[in-house]
Formats: sequence, structure tokens, C-alpha cells
Amino acid sequence: MHSRRVFLTRAFGATALALGAAACGSGATGSRWVSFPIPRGTTTYGGATGAGPIKSATAITEVFGNGMRIVAVAVEYDKDIDDTKLARSAFTVRGRTVVEVRANTSAATAQKGRNGKYVIVTLSPDDSGTSLHYSSGLSGGVKTAKASVTQTETVTTTDDTTYSPTGTAVATSKVINPIVDDFNQFAYKDTTTGDTLQYNLFVPRDYDAGTAYPLVVFMHDAAATSTDVLTTLVQGLGAVCWASPEDQTRHPCLVLAPQYAGLVAGDNYQATSMRDTTVSLIRSLAGQYSIDMDRLYATGQGGGGMLAIAMNIAYPNLFAASYLVACRWDPAEVAPLARDRLWIVVSQGDGSAYPGMSVITGVLERGGAKVSRAVWNGRSTAQQFDVHVDRMVAEAASINYAVLERGTVVPEWQADTSLNNHLGTWAIAYAIPGIREWIFAQRR
Repeated sequence: MHSRRVFLTRAFGATALALGAAACGSGATGSRWVSFPIPRGTTTYGGATGAGPIKSATAITEVFGNGMRIVAVAVEYDKDIDDTKLARSAFTVRGRTVVEVRANTSAATAQKGRNGKYVIVTLSPDDSGTSLHYSSGLSGGVKTAKASVTQTETVTTTDDTTYSPTGTAVATSKVINPIVDDFNQFAYKDTTTGDTLQYNLFVPRDYDAGTAYPLVVFMHDAAATSTDVLTTLVQGLGAVCWASPEDQTRHPCLVLAPQYAGLVAGDNYQATSMRDTTVSLIRSLAGQYSIDMDRLYATGQGGGGMLAIAMNIAYPNLFAASYLVACRWDPAEVAPLARDRLWIVVSQGDGSAYPGMSVITGVLERGGAKVSRAVWNGRSTAQQFDVHVDRMVAEAASINYAVLERGTVVPEWQADTSLNNHLGTWAIAYAIPGIREWIFAQRR
């Protein structure tokens, strides 16, 4: 497993293939596929130099259900800082709300301060306009992660040296993206379909070729279509939740997050050749890594969920289970899914996915599937969601259909529209660990 990278500038799109290294693994000359690593950027992107004893400033990000945000700035000093003498008011960050200031031995957030050369200025993730993911129509991308920090009060070192406030803003010159940085980026060329598909791949840190690992395939929605390969990782939790340290401790697995440059499965219920290219990529990865082919899992939100349905119909018995979030398909085509194991989450306020999946689950039930149904409060606590999941699991159904109650999905500051219910569904759905536990319990 590669080490965590610090980066900003990156190479994306068509130029990545031209810059790529030689083919990896079994993608040798004459094979039907070839996979290229996508070069990453440099460790810094410029920015102001440190002011006096301040050596540098680093932005630290986190991915939430509604996108990636800068959640802290790590200010590096030339000496160890005394954590007990730090005040929250000692730093400001332009345009942001400072909620906590702690010293640390590394450029990382921590639950408890410790004397070290870094001061971690923690920021409120609720500040408006701070998401680093953007969408425009049916395309998205990743904004540059930058912040500007100013020391406004005295800071004291462990040897009682005092650093007076400078009043000079220091721009961040590096970025650390926990979890996101643990994915590697590649481009895959399928000579059968002619498609080139960029993708992100997470491999467990302690990967052992002698162990067979599950593979989770996350497919993003239409708003995240982009030539920027990182978009699917920063848009929400659908990819990164499976790769978190907590989840990897319980269920070490590989995570594949393709980045589609165009719509793959839409409202006409037709999938492009990228459906087959994605399956081809999965099979090629199985030739490079020790993957348990009885534990392949598909998941997707919106258009990505529709693609997961299309893949299950076209490739029966490929996936052991699928997690379908805020999506739908043509009821006339879904009969083969009656043999599958599915967990479905939609919102009552979603005028498309809710009626669509309600019809589909009825079709599957008439086709012989056992369906468990429940209506959940979308604002349930983690403990309440655990109870909700346990109740459904206890019914031992092959298909679980969880509906989020209208009025509990959209944040209070947003209009309770069909679109906002649609978008709000996956922010909740991928933050429910119990459903991921159920997924990993399934075998083909």
C-alpha cells in the first residue's frame, strides 16, 4: 500500500493517458485491456511562505455526505508549542469559523492536544460555501483546497519562548486529504468496447496476496460526471466510507470508484458500453489482486444506482449483494433481480426514486423475492439507525427496502423539493454502518 500523499496540482483527463507509465500487471501487450497509473501532482502549490517562526500552513480536508471541506489548518512552527497555553482566539482563518485550537506533533487533527511543532486550527464544517466539490448541470469537479491563517495572539513554546501576533496572513501551501489520499488513480483501456475509463482504487494498507479480499464497486450519480478523476471521491461518502480506518478494521476490502466522463445509465433505461467496460475492469483487477469473486458488491446513488441495476440484469450472479440508493429502473426489465440480495434506500420526498422503487419491489415480490419494508426517520441518531437495521435484518429477507420519511431528509435551510430529497438521500444512506455490515455478510 502506498504511503499517504500530500498534494494539490494534479493531471486529469486525456493527458493522463499520454503521461501514463507502462501497462500494469496482466495488462501486457496482446491482452484485451491495459491499465495506466494517472500521475499525481506535486507536494505544494505555491502559497505564501511562513511569517517569522511559522514555517508553513497545511489544509486538512474531510469528506462529508454533501461533499469535501477544509476542516482544519495545520500551522507549523520552528519549535514545539505549549498546548496548555493556546487559546482559540489566537488564530483566525479568512472566511471561516474557528472552533478549536490545539497543538500536535504532526499535521493531523486529534481528539486531544499534545505539545508539538504544529498548531491545529479546527474549522466549522457548517460554514456556508465551503464545499470543494462543485457540479454544473450533469458534470462536477474538485475545487482547489486553499485557506489563509493569521496568528492574532501570542503563542508560547515549551521552552517559554513567546511568539507575538504577526497580523500577517499565511496561505496554505500543502493539502492533506485523509482517506482520499489512500486511493490510487488509474485509467483503464478496454480494447473490446474501445472505452477508456478513469478510476480510483483503494487497497488495504496491510494487503496480503495470500488473503482473498472483498471488492466494493461504488458508482457515482450524474452530477459527478467529470474528467476529474477525484470527483467521485470528494462528492460524498459513497466511495470513502468503505475505506475508512474504522470500516477497514472490521472489513478489509478493496474499493473501486470509477470516474465516468459522461452519463452511463439514464432515464431512458439504457446503459452505455461503459457498463460492460466497468465489468471488464472488475475482472481485470481480479487478475491483479487477490479478490474473492464470491464477495463482489455493487453500490451506487442516483444514476450510479441505475447502473448497478443494469449491471445486475446484464451480468446475473456477478455480485453477491448490491446497495441501491435513490435510483429506479424500468419495472418491465427487473424480474431477474428477484434472485438478488439488495438493500434499497429512497426518500418519500423523491418524486422519481420513491414511486419507481416501490413498483420495482412489488414486481420482485411477485417474482418470489422476500421483501422487508420499513419507513425510517432520516434524522435518526446512529443508535436509532442501528435498531432500524437490526429489525430489518432479523426478517431475513433477500431484499430490504428502507424509505426515509418525508420531512426528515432535507436540511431545514433548504426547500423540501423532490430534487433536494433525492440528493439528501445518499448523504444519509452512506452514513449508516449497519447496512454496510449486512452487505459484507452476503456471499454469492
